[in-house]
Amino acid sequence: MTLSRRSLFTLTAAAGLLAGCTTDTTPTSAPGGTTTSGGGAGLGSIDIAELVAAVPHQAGRDLAAVRLADGLIPPTNRWFSGLVFGAELLPVFPLPYSFRLSENGFELGLPTVTAAEKTIMGGHTPQLPVALPATPSWQVSAYDVATVTITDAASGGSLVLGQGSPFVTFAAASDTTLALDGVTWAAEGDHWTATVGEADWVLTGADISVTGSTVAVKASGHATFFALPDGGNAADLAALAVPLTGATVAFSVTDAEASTTLTYVTAGDAGTAHAALPHHAASGTALGTYASVLGTMTVVAGNELSWTSPVYSAHASVDLSRLSDDERAELKTQLATDVANDPAYPADTYFGGKALYRDAQLWSIATGLGADAETTTLRDRIVAAMDDWMDPTRCSTEHAFCFYYDETNHGIVGNTVTFDADLYNDHHFHYGYYLYAAGVLAAEDSALAEKWAPVMNLLAADIASPEASEYFPQWRNFDVYSSHAWASGTSPFADGNNQESASEAVNAWAGLTLWARAAGNADLAAQASWMHALEGQAARAYWTDFDRTDPVYAGFGHQITSLVWGGKRDYSTWFSAEPAAMMAILVIPASPSSGHLAGDPERIRANVAEATATAGFDQTYGDYLLMYAALAGDTDRATALATARTLSDAAIDDGDSRTYLLAFLMAGLPA
Repeated sequence: MTLSRRSLFTLTAAAGLLAGCTTDTTPTSAPGGTTTSGGGAGLGSIDIAELVAAVPHQAGRDLAAVRLADGLIPPTNRWFSGLVFGAELLPVFPLPYSFRLSENGFELGLPTVTAAEKTIMGGHTPQLPVALPATPSWQVSAYDVATVTITDAASGGSLVLGQGSPFVTFAAASDTTLALDGVTWAAEGDHWTATVGEADWVLTGADISVTGSTVAVKASGHATFFALPDGGNAADLAALAVPLTGATVAFSVTDAEASTTLTYVTAGDAGTAHAALPHHAASGTALGTYASVLGTMTVVAGNELSWTSPVYSAHASVDLSRLSDDERAELKTQLATDVANDPAYPADTYFGGKALYRDAQLWSIATGLGADAETTTLRDRIVAAMDDWMDPTRCSTEHAFCFYYDETNHGIVGNTVTFDADLYNDHHFHYGYYLYAAGVLAAEDSALAEKWAPVMNLLAADIASPEASEYFPQWRNFDVYSSHAWASGTSPFADGNNQESASEAVNAWAGLTLWARAAGNADLAAQASWMHALEGQAARAYWTDFDRTDPVYAGFGHQITSLVWGGKRDYSTWFSAEPAAMMAILVIPASPSSGHLAGDPERIRANVAEATATAGFDQTYGDYLLMYAALAGDTDRATALATARTLSDAAIDDGDSRTYLLAFLMAGLPA
């Protein structure tokens, strides 16, 4: 999440774009019920240019992309966005390192990870301050799924940073002398070493000479730096320290498992090494380990980082088939009350989207109960509102309930802004609700899918375009290596980018799956299922179910981390200090597709106990805590249902309803 909290909660406080970086990402069908990645399909046969041309265009807010080369789409919502936006030179976190551009060069650090009661900290400490001979003029000149290239427009020298790569290379375009004040290099065979604080650093390269603290790099030569991992051998790793030129990704999806391979592309296709995060479950002989805020990283040889993730099914609605007659009668009574009291739809993209999602779930329940009057009322209401939102030309004449194309920053923006969505904050949270609601209704009516497709597909392209184009970046929010999305558009923080509501990110990819299915786009549905799998896996690994035996958690006093940054993890939120808020932001909207939250009954009970310690369930966000508690087992579900029947109206969120709460607790997650 980003600066101002936007949510269920009351607010309190182009191919050419990737310049030498290639990506193999677009899914195509494969035999045996498997979907694999292939090339060039985009959003299928959809003509994005035609869709973009059909909506009004407006100049967007100035995001101050002051360090971005001409011709590149502004890289919002990236781990490296802080390199690009704003006058201040901020750190970014290409784990295992921290990195910051400086006025005279750049700084590289190996974070010292420490844990206190509410924070796991791994901020930027510059251990290798590298100065260029002349004041540099840095620009991000290329980026892809896991790497970013930064070029000094003055000298032509460049740096490539890669997530998970232990090696950072400066490539010279002309004879360049790098000065590292306070760092004295000692020769050891074909490499050099230096101890800075508690870290041992290694230098190697081609066409370089080293004298004391200076490194002379000839034109077309390069200097590669790396921190020696714990248990690592400097000579062995120096032999693998070849220049990184980019990264590609390929994936496949079955009904049960998503497989991902991230390939590190090197100069001359030489062999290299990479550092795997805990959720990657590194395979191969360990060459050492690094500490990170996400846990222990394991270094292994090889250009391919491959891992698997469990697939979490996307479901349109809860399954009412096993409800008793009495439960169905109870739901019908509550449904009539909720529909009669349904409030007007908000005009902004966040609360407006949540309200449509809420009513889509009510409509599904009404349909399942055979409540004809409520079914008709809800459908008419949702369709009328969605018709406004999905009218491509509405923003030409109206100021609300519509979207336009931001021709400055290359994205889709709602005309009524909340939570700085015009800074590209939280687009996946917002648009996921529209995609989900549309996927629910259009699955039952192909005419709705056809009518809404022009704008709905633009929302999909904004947050999850399978390939870069002149109109949208590839996967604006989604980070393959970290396997989760980033929420801040410009990341104006010293701790890197961040994401709070991992569950709303999961909801975005589940919604994208449902919409793609309803629209008949199998390729997009496969990609969305892959993203859902990875986001759910990361949500468990770093937000709700992390391995507390990892040394990184020694001293951390809580069951969850509710806010994950590039350089730290917090038990905190942007909007509330209540324990209930910490947990609820990882549960909202408790959709029928929230299977990633289940699986460990004891951890669920411990997480709920912490969240309810101060005020129980009958408090703000209590509805979401009850739905989460119910995932621990049938006995827990029965207890939660009994409690929900007495829950005060104030504990029911605006994106939820008592009808849905009861139905979820009666039925459980769909199988």
